[in-house]
Amino acid sequence: MPLNGKSLLRKFLIWKYKHISERQFIYILSILVGFLAGMGTVLLKNITHYIQLLFALDFFNNYQNSLYFIFPIIGLLLVYMIKQTWLKKHIGHGISSTLYAISKLNGIIPRYNIYAALITAPLTAGFGGSVGLQGPAVSVGSALGSNAARLFHMNTKTRMLLIGCAAAGAMASMFKAPIAAIIFAVEIFSLDIAFTSLVPLLLASVSAVVTSYMFLGTDILLRFELTDKFEVNDILFYIILGLVTGITSVYFSKVFFGITNYFKKFESRAKRLLIGGIAIGSMLYFVPPLYGEGYGIINNLLKDDHLAAIGTTPFNLDLSNIWIVIALLLGITVFKAIAMTTTFGAGGVGGVFIPTLVMGSALGNAFAKIINNVGLNFSVSESNFTLIGMTGLMAGVLHAPLTAIFLIAEITGGYELFVPLMIVSTISFAITKYYVSHSIYTLKLAERGELMTHDKDQNVLMVLDIDKVIETNFVILKPDMKLGDILKQAVAKSSRNHFPVVNDHHEFIGVIRLDDIRHIMFNSHLYDKVDVSNLMHVTADIIVYEEHSMNDIMEKFKSSGAWNLPVVKHGKYYGYISKSKLLTAYRQQLINFTQ
Repeated sequence: MPLNGKSLLRKFLIWKYKHISERQFIYILSILVGFLAGMGTVLLKNITHYIQLLFALDFFNNYQNSLYFIFPIIGLLLVYMIKQTWLKKHIGHGISSTLYAISKLNGIIPRYNIYAALITAPLTAGFGGSVGLQGPAVSVGSALGSNAARLFHMNTKTRMLLIGCAAAGAMASMFKAPIAAIIFAVEIFSLDIAFTSLVPLLLASVSAVVTSYMFLGTDILLRFELTDKFEVNDILFYIILGLVTGITSVYFSKVFFGITNYFKKFESRAKRLLIGGIAIGSMLYFVPPLYGEGYGIINNLLKDDHLAAIGTTPFNLDLSNIWIVIALLLGITVFKAIAMTTTFGAGGVGGVFIPTLVMGSALGNAFAKIINNVGLNFSVSESNFTLIGMTGLMAGVLHAPLTAIFLIAEITGGYELFVPLMIVSTISFAITKYYVSHSIYTLKLAERGELMTHDKDQNVLMVLDIDKVIETNFVILKPDMKLGDILKQAVAKSSRNHFPVVNDHHEFIGVIRLDDIRHIMFNSHLYDKVDVSNLMHVTADIIVYEEHSMNDIMEKFKSSGAWNLPVVKHGKYYGYISKSKLLTAYRQQLINFTQ
């Protein structure tokens, strides 16, 4: 920023401190962040839309099926070139990266995240990559929120709140569903529901929705008018649908992690692009509905137009046969997860949220068609089951049942389907939670102990910085040192009562405490006769810097009863952590969380 810009900002901050309270300024910032998140989402949608319009020209329509194979590869290649030659930085999955920034980086998100996803995600989805834009929208909005907080020198807690506001704004702008957006921010980002956080979330959500209306008008992504009311007689079918969506959610998660781990085996990004590009191109050639985000599938199924949803296929299939239609819808359900994850594996940038909705809509619609055509004189609303299927997949895959319920309820414009929404989402979430402990956003973070949750104790331990509690000013002893050397070189020069012992490779092998030598320290006859190796002993436990989380460290103190434990880093002695210093740091961090 130029000098005059810094001077202007400084004058503004001084004026703010004098005339605006901290809470009022947070409200103002939440409105600003909501607007910015809304603008980011609008830009993402419009850029993607114009890319897709280009490929809708008559020239391309003549070779549509063949181009379904080529276009995604071109898009992935462009993203690869941008990453390699311009960005030269890793672009993670939007929501997972944001969760990591909240838990381990104090909410500091690099500025390049503002434009990285804004460029690469439309290229991925616009050229046919089977991904969504909700994750990138959250990534862009969160980066804007984080950097706005840093610009105005807001504290860590406020910075994290504004990231939540940005996430709510992105969701609200994408679906024009402000209430579901707030629940999404609370449920996914583990924000506390309190007056101090709820009002900014409301302001950001409304600001983003208004922004979306200003630039996109009343047009919405999911168009649906509820015509068929909930029938009590259909409850058994909704229970079965909950079971089916739960099982499918487990399948989705397993496929995601399996394919992701497969692509990690290839160190070369070019090889990932080649293998993934050919795989995704082949899938889109044979199953064209997998192309792009997939809103067309959802909206056509909601209008009971399954022929438009399926579109044209390279096979000469009789689509008047309802069982062939059902098979194709189930095929979309099965292959959407594979196509989406393969797009990620090949280097594409996008989100998981919308592909989940696509899978749920296809599954719910196919389920209703089976009921209506099985020959037992049952009749259920296919559009309603399409919506409920989306809820089940969202609740299961994303581990976000409340978001699923309120998003679909808000889209329908009422709560006529609230009972089946609750039934299906609850069953689906319970089944998925049993088999997959965390969502695809959070599993890797949870395994590394880097996931923020609603458990304040865990959150405090997680954000504690181990380097800030490690003390390194201990006098080190060698095993061949004599008692006299210990007294002259260690005891006399240190205020500590612990003296770590290391070998010639600086590996920790034991410890001597002042109490261990107190009874002989004044016996000068022993000064040249007793070695450190005769006096040292092992410690109750050892902390491994690279392996043990703060929660592990706290458990070690609890189980060992020790007040000081040594830290080993890369196999070498590094320092000590004392229980008193750890508890002091914990208390301070807890105050920061709860104030």
